[in-house]
Amino acid sequence: MKNSNKTQKDGIFSKFLTGIEVLGNKLPDPFMLFALLAGIVILASYILNLLGAAVLHPGTGEELPIENLASGEGIQFMLTSMLENFTGFAPLGLVLAMMLGVGLAEKVGLLDYAIRKTILNAPRALVTYAVIFVGIMGNIASDAAMILIPPLAAMVFYKIGRHPIAGLVAGFSAAGAGFTANLLIVGTDALLSGISTEAAAIIDNSIVVTPVDNWYFNIVSVFLLTVVGALVTEKIVEPRLGKYAGEEVEKETEDDSKAGKAFRNAIIAGLVYIAILVIAIFIPNSPLTNENGGIIPSPFLDGIIPIILFFFLTIGITYGITIGNIKSGKDITKFMAESIKELSGYIVLIFAIAQFIAYFNWSNIGIWIAVNGADFLTSINFTGIWLIIGYIVLTAVLEFFITSGSAKWALEAPIFVPMFMQLGYHPAFTQAAYRVADSSMSIMTPLNPYIIIVLSFMQKYDKKAGLGTLMAFMLPYAFIFLIVWILLIMVFYFFNLPLGPGVTPFL
Repeated sequence: MKNSNKTQKDGIFSKFLTGIEVLGNKLPDPFMLFALLAGIVILASYILNLLGAAVLHPGTGEELPIENLASGEGIQFMLTSMLENFTGFAPLGLVLAMMLGVGLAEKVGLLDYAIRKTILNAPRALVTYAVIFVGIMGNIASDAAMILIPPLAAMVFYKIGRHPIAGLVAGFSAAGAGFTANLLIVGTDALLSGISTEAAAIIDNSIVVTPVDNWYFNIVSVFLLTVVGALVTEKIVEPRLGKYAGEEVEKETEDDSKAGKAFRNAIIAGLVYIAILVIAIFIPNSPLTNENGGIIPSPFLDGIIPIILFFFLTIGITYGITIGNIKSGKDITKFMAESIKELSGYIVLIFAIAQFIAYFNWSNIGIWIAVNGADFLTSINFTGIWLIIGYIVLTAVLEFFITSGSAKWALEAPIFVPMFMQLGYHPAFTQAAYRVADSSMSIMTPLNPYIIIVLSFMQKYDKKAGLGTLMAFMLPYAFIFLIVWILLIMVFYFFNLPLGPGVTPFL
């Protein structure tokens, strides 16, 4: 290994990361953070109500006073709406439904096998591109990709004689980028769009942000980042590493023919499912299309989550039955229950997030901030693309303090979605800008819980590697991804390109 791969104990960058880690560790747990924020909203509503604060609704022209949550009426609202706030929170049902299907496919081993075979079967010259592409697409398995992709990518690089750490960091960077980029509609799209819809309702409750509203932007991002990520790996990361001279690692055994047969059957089942769906869309008077026979908008798009759920159930069950992991209906239930069990922390967090957003909306503080914030930005002429870039940079910085993508969006959306709507931007565009910043920097923050896991994988190949080592390798990916994505956002902005079906950056 080259000396540049050693931990930089006294470097400026290492000291910066240490400071961020110390500061970030002082923040409360995400659940307690949102509970604290809910308390702050209650206090703010009391003070602003006492000062007689009010705002004119931009849509109706109605004057909306700041409602006092500490009043008798406010206390009644908080008590009587608590369960409804939780169970009616849009992202909750969407994410749970998605995980029933994706979780099953992951538990039976389908996703793991698909990832390894996709990378290993790629032409040698395209292995790096395959690793980045599969890592990005690993977002299908949600956060599981952060654990699943890096060690598999390291093993692939090792098997073909390249430095395994290069594969490891490439896989981790791609899995982080996958939060935004994917060719498919996945659970993240459902989660974020649900929060965006809740936030947009502060200004206009007729606006619905669907899981496909960033789809075109995501598709372009997949191919752009695949190329950029591969170039960073081959031109920056691997030259620093040099030739691998570490200890030989134990090689994994190849998949047996039974797994290959199961994967083949799963592909066939998936293709049959898609074929049936296509036929159902194009038959005359299809129940999946609108009155004019189109799909924008349509019951097909409205029901995209159940459609994706059944797709993953189809391929997951087919794979599980063929390989022998599923022998009865009880096994299907068991695997789905295990995947939902892993979301227990998320469900607890959603309870606090739902209350915070409900209090924010009921008190009218959200619309008060949005209208006054938009007026202020307009008065100082800070609008247009520089405003969007400024917001992206702000979100990137916040990633060092709040690592949960959904939690941070739940915090930002009630403020920035209504504010940017006031300036003429579609909520889906604000959401895309958020995802760009969060995806880029998620691989850099020491508070990312998967950083330590990836570091342990790295130490398998370099026992002297430390957090600074990993950060030094992730730095070029994070900042180059961020710059390239900002340029892509600018292209969509200036040419008013559709971010998804029927959705452009502007309202």
